[in-house]
Amino acid sequence: MSKNKKSKTKKNKGKRRQPNINFKKRVLEVFQKNKDKTYTFKQIAEILELKDTKTRNRLIRLLGQMTAKNELIQKDEHHFKFNTADSIFTGKVDMTTRGDAYVVVDELDDDIFVENKNLNHALDGDQVEVFVFKKREKKSEGEVTSIIERFKDEYIGVLQKQEKFGFVVVQNPKMYTDIFVSKDDFNGADDGLMVKVRLTKWSKNSDSPNGEIVEVLGVPGEHDTEMHAILAEYNLPEQFSAEVEEYANQIDTKISEKEIKKRRDMRDVLTFTIDPASAKDFDDALSFQKLENGNFEVGVHIADVSHYLQPDTILDEEAYNRATSIYLVDRVVPMLPEILSNNACSLRPNEEKYTFSAVLELDKNAKIVNQWFGRTVTESNARFAYEEAQHLITTKDKTIPADVSLTKKAYPVSDDILEATLELDRLAKIMRNERMQKGALSFDKVEVNFNLDEDNNPLGVYFKTSEDANKLIEEFMLLANRKVAEFIGKQKPEKTFVYRCHDEPNEEKLETLNTVVSKFGYSLNFKNQKQVSKSLNKLLEDVKGKKEQNLVDTLTIRTMSKAYYSTENIGHYGLSFDYYSHFTSPIRRYPDVMTHRLLQHYLDGQKTASATDYEVKCKHSSQMENLATSAERDSIKYMQVKFIQNHEDSEFLGVISGVTDFGIFVEIVENKCEGMVRLRDIPGDHYNFNEEHYAVIGKRTKTMYQLGDEVYVRVKKADLIKRNIDFELLGAADEIQID
Repeated sequence: MSKNKKSKTKKNKGKRRQPNINFKKRVLEVFQKNKDKTYTFKQIAEILELKDTKTRNRLIRLLGQMTAKNELIQKDEHHFKFNTADSIFTGKVDMTTRGDAYVVVDELDDDIFVENKNLNHALDGDQVEVFVFKKREKKSEGEVTSIIERFKDEYIGVLQKQEKFGFVVVQNPKMYTDIFVSKDDFNGADDGLMVKVRLTKWSKNSDSPNGEIVEVLGVPGEHDTEMHAILAEYNLPEQFSAEVEEYANQIDTKISEKEIKKRRDMRDVLTFTIDPASAKDFDDALSFQKLENGNFEVGVHIADVSHYLQPDTILDEEAYNRATSIYLVDRVVPMLPEILSNNACSLRPNEEKYTFSAVLELDKNAKIVNQWFGRTVTESNARFAYEEAQHLITTKDKTIPADVSLTKKAYPVSDDILEATLELDRLAKIMRNERMQKGALSFDKVEVNFNLDEDNNPLGVYFKTSEDANKLIEEFMLLANRKVAEFIGKQKPEKTFVYRCHDEPNEEKLETLNTVVSKFGYSLNFKNQKQVSKSLNKLLEDVKGKKEQNLVDTLTIRTMSKAYYSTENIGHYGLSFDYYSHFTSPIRRYPDVMTHRLLQHYLDGQKTASATDYEVKCKHSSQMENLATSAERDSIKYMQVKFIQNHEDSEFLGVISGVTDFGIFVEIVENKCEGMVRLRDIPGDHYNFNEEHYAVIGKRTKTMYQLGDEVYVRVKKADLIKRNIDFELLGAADEIQID
């Protein structure tokens, strides 16, 4: 009997604690509803309907405690006001895949942690108001008090259909709830199909939002369905509207004598393009001539998209909305219709084209002694693939062999083109070396590509690396971008311009990188920014061709801030440039179009443009670039999963590329496919996440698996719909032998 009484007492004790939390929450809600209003003790007691003396005394104590913690401001002896400055913030929700979130607040160094139960229907990317109820030096905790703006209202998922209702199970792992769809809102969608669903409402007490199906994408797992779903997930376009196509097709793309007279005529100067073998749009070309004074005149000629793309037209609006071309594994979604991207604005050989040019005079040491910017008319004499140009550089032989040739037939290039290519390569190497000496970073990250059959099934994986021919083009594009930015950026009074900005790397991430690379025998120098850059370059050079290269390259890139567009110039850390813009790819990037327009505007002697208007356009361009990058990454991940499906139960050597509290990510060395080993599936012990060492450690055996370790894994499952790969851990590479 006494035992039961004791249990009951314990049970009651547990129940008594909860009202304390609820009581404070009720008091907070009074202030939160009218954040600018001042309340007296009596007013709060009346609102909360506190009648008895004991509870009213409790309120007095609580108000004192909240004032001491700066949650409230006491205006005088009787009046209290919510301390919004110290407790209420506005930020962006960054969901975790476990259902909790962090609210990223610009003015705070650390993000605010929000448990799922305190999200109050906020979703990933939403702009929210958050109340911080638990302040800590690091992980402060908060509750979302209002949703200022939804990031998106359309989601991609698979319909699980019942007789009178259904749920859409959303693909995005950061979406923590399914979406309820009533029978009337199926709109013809069948069970098991991938659909786009739009949120319609989310009642306060409902676990799931209501939605309506707005588009059926197809059968999950089918190639076209998945590519369409990737674009739809980020609300990216797939086709041009009939109105836009019609407008583009009506543009006069003929080269006229009247227009030529307004431009610098460079049709007689040796000009050629160097691009990937698969390229269809050629938006840049180089011209080369040796001057009588022994210097070289190099023209960086860019397709004059702004000549055709006029402001305030339906075509310009479409290009601005897209802001960038999107490159998926099997297709390109262009920023401009084909009439411009592949025809009028493509610098194809033996065709006169309108161009916007940076014409630079360089001495034999690659120093700029003269420069000119403006509209030109050019005619490319030849088109080369990178492989063809590389052959000229490597062999200095003017005959392009059949196995390298675009036409699959051997052919000779002219002596002028061979001389120009070799001289441009020499100048480019001087400029590149100078950039490196000044602290520029050299990223030659391996690019994963797939050999696809006619049905877009991956036959194999291959890797693209940057060779001298690629670096030649890169160096002169960088030079043009820098010189254009300097030309405007150094003018007084200051003029509004579009800059490509890149901030210094994150110090904590650099320390993390140093911890990882030290396992491979490398180290970083943190003495000053120049030494950091120098040691990062040495690291990137030292890992070339080694098994850890891709891991180190990836982690080094993660330490970097994201580059972005802005009218406020801060320079470009990665390139070590004080001024940098994007001028060289207007066919596929809208910021380059803006750069062309502003440059011509100032060449015409016009006053400075509106910084406010252009800053809005810069932010939009940066956002669209990020979405396109995410879509491109998802398409690669999809193809990697599709490729690895044919290798289930196969064993591979991999490198641990990520460590979390629920599993370790492993990247296969031979094909760069990445998957997860879940901690619960590692046999022989219970493994715990050790954040300090970026490792998981066995509780009993103390066996450690750390970021950067080589391990053997077996492919357990490859899920195309979820786009993830599950591995089974076989053990550390130095402990087991795989035949």
